[in-house]
Amino acid sequence: MTPRRCALALMGVLALCFPPVSDAQKVYRISALVASDLFVPAFEGFKKKMTELGYVERRNVNYDFHNAKGHQDTLNKLAQKLAQDKPDLIVTSSTSVTIPVAKLTEGTNLPVIFVSASDPLRFVKSYASSGNNLTGISNSSLDLIEKRMELLKEFVPGIKRVIVLEVPSGTNYEISHRLIWEAGKKLGVDLTEVHAAGHEEIKSKISALITRKLGEAVFTPPDVLVTAAIEEIARQAIKEKLPLIGTNIDTIKKGALATYTADYFELGQQGAIMANKVLKGAKPADLPIEQPSRLNLVINLKTAKAIGLKVPKEILLRADEVIE
Repeated sequence: MTPRRCALALMGVLALCFPPVSDAQKVYRISALVASDLFVPAFEGFKKKMTELGYVERRNVNYDFHNAKGHQDTLNKLAQKLAQDKPDLIVTSSTSVTIPVAKLTEGTNLPVIFVSASDPLRFVKSYASSGNNLTGISNSSLDLIEKRMELLKEFVPGIKRVIVLEVPSGTNYEISHRLIWEAGKKLGVDLTEVHAAGHEEIKSKISALITRKLGEAVFTPPDVLVTAAIEEIARQAIKEKLPLIGTNIDTIKKGALATYTADYFELGQQGAIMANKVLKGAKPADLPIEQPSRLNLVINLKTAKAIGLKVPKEILLRADEVIE
């Protein structure tokens, strides 16, 4: 082979090994916002599944993650930042986060995937099609209110009066309030509703909000302003020897007695599969809103022991996770 032909052959090999810059793999920018620490597992599940799907951080995807830590003002400011940054995709977790993001991106083609929302119908047309730039996963938390109340009655069959701790300014207050009272009426339980302005007031007034004088158990709604104070709520409930029904796995790990819930980490993984479809060209409106792939019964036996409650064997046999 002549020197010229050798040079041409070498150039051809190099061209195959090192494609032009214009053909380089796209690096996606994904911005994420969660309402509080309780929703961080959803984003962790999202990232893990995205890696399995081929999206490697700092190679072909960069994440901009934000946590509002339960503060509404911070949440609104961060939502505005995400919309202004115009990433390739926005990921949210919780209804309270998704509402402002939906408003700020309304009428745009900026895709938004919510990986956990109690009330998706606040910002989408229907479960079949959002009709806009959003799609995602419902955490079914509102749908599980009656089932959680039934669970409380299984733990304490003769219970008559239950404390319901609510924040009227919370995103889900109206619908969760209605569903809780409907469940109480159906199950023959009297409810004592106590109010707080937010999680900071819950923390400062907890000894007055949760006491045996007000009820025989505590029921919390799916509201980030309530769950942001779950450690203080659980501590006071244990002090008063009151069963506390939480809203997700993290609330049980932090001292609540039990709950039915979706696994937020798994919800994030579901959301990643949807994100992959969107990044490959699918329109959010063409992807139906999904329900959790499974639900879990989670029990904290350490808390049960602390309040002197014997957990019925039949409940333990049904449990998907037991914390000891």
